[in-house]
Amino acid sequence: MSGALLSASARSASFLMSKTKSTTSLNEAPNQPEEEEVETTTMAPPQEITTTSNTPPPNKTNGCESIGNRVDSSISNFFYAIGTFVSSRPKLTITIALAISILCAGGMAKLNTENRPEELWVPQNTLAEEEGNAFLSFFPPTSRFQSVIVSGGADSGSGADDTNVLTKDNLVKIMEMHQSIQTTNSTYEGQNYTFASSSFGAQDGLCTIAGGSCSNFELNPICLCLVISPLKVWNYDLDKLQSDDDVMATLNTYGKEPKDFESVFGAPKFDDNGALISAEAISLSYFLKDQSSLEGGSTVDPINEEWEESVFLASVQSAQVENNGGRLNFAYLSSRSFSDEFGGEITGDLVFVQISYVIAFLFVGATLGSKLSCGRGSRWAMSLAAIFLVALSTVAGFGVASLFGLLYGPVHSVLPFVLLGIGVDDCFVIANAFDREREGVSRASEDDTSLIKRGARALSRAGASITVTSLTDLVAFAISSSSALPALASFCAFASINILFLWMLAATFFVACMFIDEKRQRDNRRDCLCCFTRKVDEVEDTGSKEGFLSRYFRRYHAPAILSRPGKMFTLVFFSVLFGLGVYGTIKLPVEDSARNFIPVDSYIKDFSEAADTYFPSSGEALYITFTNGEEIYKSREGLATLDTRLRGLSEEPPYIAEPNDYNYQNVMAGLKDYLATDGASIGVVTGEDGWPTNYEDFVATLRSYAQFMGPGAKYAQDIALSSDGSDLEALRVKAEYVRLTKTYRGEVLDDASRQIDAMDATRSMISSWTDLAPAFPYSATFIAIEGFKIINTELYRNVGLAIAAVGIIVLITVANIVTALLITVNVAFCIIEILGAMFALGLVIDSVSVINIVLAVGLSIDYSAHIGHCFMVKGGTDNDARATESLADIGASVLNGAMSTFLAVAVLLFSKSYVFRTLAIQFALTVTLGVLHGLILLPVLLALFGPKPFASAEPIKDVNEGEGTVEKKESISPMNTAHETQHEVEQVGEDAFEENTA
Repeated sequence: MSGALLSASARSASFLMSKTKSTTSLNEAPNQPEEEEVETTTMAPPQEITTTSNTPPPNKTNGCESIGNRVDSSISNFFYAIGTFVSSRPKLTITIALAISILCAGGMAKLNTENRPEELWVPQNTLAEEEGNAFLSFFPPTSRFQSVIVSGGADSGSGADDTNVLTKDNLVKIMEMHQSIQTTNSTYEGQNYTFASSSFGAQDGLCTIAGGSCSNFELNPICLCLVISPLKVWNYDLDKLQSDDDVMATLNTYGKEPKDFESVFGAPKFDDNGALISAEAISLSYFLKDQSSLEGGSTVDPINEEWEESVFLASVQSAQVENNGGRLNFAYLSSRSFSDEFGGEITGDLVFVQISYVIAFLFVGATLGSKLSCGRGSRWAMSLAAIFLVALSTVAGFGVASLFGLLYGPVHSVLPFVLLGIGVDDCFVIANAFDREREGVSRASEDDTSLIKRGARALSRAGASITVTSLTDLVAFAISSSSALPALASFCAFASINILFLWMLAATFFVACMFIDEKRQRDNRRDCLCCFTRKVDEVEDTGSKEGFLSRYFRRYHAPAILSRPGKMFTLVFFSVLFGLGVYGTIKLPVEDSARNFIPVDSYIKDFSEAADTYFPSSGEALYITFTNGEEIYKSREGLATLDTRLRGLSEEPPYIAEPNDYNYQNVMAGLKDYLATDGASIGVVTGEDGWPTNYEDFVATLRSYAQFMGPGAKYAQDIALSSDGSDLEALRVKAEYVRLTKTYRGEVLDDASRQIDAMDATRSMISSWTDLAPAFPYSATFIAIEGFKIINTELYRNVGLAIAAVGIIVLITVANIVTALLITVNVAFCIIEILGAMFALGLVIDSVSVINIVLAVGLSIDYSAHIGHCFMVKGGTDNDARATESLADIGASVLNGAMSTFLAVAVLLFSKSYVFRTLAIQFALTVTLGVLHGLILLPVLLALFGPKPFASAEPIKDVNEGEGTVEKKESISPMNTAHETQHEVEQVGEDAFEENTA
């Protein structure tokens, strides 16, 4: 027993002396380097620790460097403590992480879904919103719109006349389709509904009531429905059409001059006398009474939606199948079409989310470990843990964001891809740190204590790096959460919260899983089948080796770019790239890309193309609303002749179409004509100007004239009366915008700049009408145009603030002005080049690309921040060597993280969704340019201008070029001494006590 005690005491004394000697040499030898390396060899105890110097004496640090050293030490100590706790209690850590994530995920019960475009993509509390609310208070929504464009079947091969849709045979087929739409029943909750009423005057149909739908008024319910169609010339009666011997003569009664036909006939042709002789298309429009309500952030109208699906769409699609022997083409649109098509598109794209996660799992599993089979060196279980980490962060973040009341819109569906890219990148960095801390040490020589220390050192190494990237990502998104666009603000707030969870779970949950997996490998157990072990003689483990990518960076990549010609070429190449980026950024337009949201194979796209082809002059409706009945009466003559003020405005802003019977509707003009011809017969007393002599008579006459059954029935919805009908509150005059579209690279787009000019010019024009009643304009597009006005500013403001915030965070975390400046400039150049590449690829600034650019700031910082931070913890005075070692150390993790992001998002290129396709393109640009800047430009800049390393930096390691092995050399830094010396002394003392007791 005494021999055992002596032996244990000797080992304890030897250990303490060696530790004391090492520490003393650091503290008492001012001319010696602050950091020394300890070479350890695996031998029979007692172990001898020797120190060798490998770095020159450091220069005296200045104030900034001293602060940087303290920041680096504080971050390292913090994560060392976290790593020690997590590695000592991995199962408890996983349990706590799961419990907190599941608890937070419960907040998703309060998820606030919002699908209304006006609540997502336009700034709130704008003038357009104020005008819209005022307009809707006078004229609430009354109709749902359905439309069909029937064109001649030019591809039927039966002759040139196929393009003329106005043959009797074709018109009969179109009338039969109309009869089906008019008479077919739909059923909702056991009750039947039809478009027209069951009898004249019953008003139990679904159609919007309005007069003038029939050419010859008769007691037919359809004549009370708002329908715009040339079939009105036959009063929608199939028998009258079939018995008509000259259909063209009848059709010519629809209008008086060629312009009267342009709203319902596509590409019409006229003879020398102005008579219609043919047309390539015909338009039919149907209006339903609006019965909508708001439920869960979406507008629903179940009765009308059921009719639209089972009657309107079914009737048109049936006619399309028959298509009169290939001689007719049908393009159609319903009010429910957008929700149907976009809803199906989003549901279909959920498959891509699943595929992307599978691809990420396969790639991470193949690259995270050293073997592909489920053997000792593989890490398929860790790949699954990485994916599970992202999933946990997603549901927890979504839950907390929901508790905060943040809205969830369609664009939020791209968040899982963003989180996947950031989360997997962190996992690669942590796994790389675990491997780097085992260089030169065999697994068999590690006991639980050694493994715990390795886990602590690994998180101390990786924690600062993932903190820099996570914090910069979080701040970049948090800055943009103040955006005036609700969808962008909410998306960025969601992203910030989710990234916070990613950072916390990566440092706890994933590290705990890594520790368990390292124990599994030490115990020689199989991956995913950890209950099974391999034979000991199959194991050959002499310590961690550099992987293929690390050897590539060390042997080929770094020497190529860090040579003098390589540096010159790199600087010239990126200067040219930056110049092209600046040019493209300046040229990048702001456009209304609403059409791009239409799925590529959707019938909505067919309808839009048909409308552009056959009715290019059709524009957006404009309503000029006049308020204050007394003032309206005083300015009655000016209002009746308002069309004269709107003429000659179609070529320049405000781009208002020349008024005619089909694009201009003015109840005051109609009333004046009516009073001039029939006023005396109905007993209305008028003055010399032809108007009622007082305000009360004026209101009574207007009310009688514009009622649904009155002579001015088509104006019934253009006046707003008080509840008792004694006062006129408002009236509206309908006009139309034209020339608000343009062709951009072969595609028809709404011209955002023209729309802005049109809206602003309209407001200016109306404000100049001081001789008329108070007025304001309203168009359904105004609220979107307000978004166009600020989206360019929003983009550059958010990106600029995000980059500035990123620079400050990098400065705080990297704690060096030069390195922080180089990283920030690198990211700024990358963003400018992404914008330039968008122009080259035909993308525009819109609501989707703005969000993706903000994402690009967050993602591109990751690739640069890892390299920049790693450079600061590499010791020595040779910046080329430090840059080389940084690339060899973390370059593989950065590249693997980028590749996993790229592969996961690449599947979205096959999506039908504009949102997902644009995301895929911009992600590809971000990953490509981010990697180029992070792995090529930044190392060159650091080699040229990089500052001194941190005081705790590790010296450059000696590498065996043949095998890629690295001798284990620990840096004796204050952090290592503080955390490890005491633990090792206590452990030796415990061993001695146990031997003595034995």
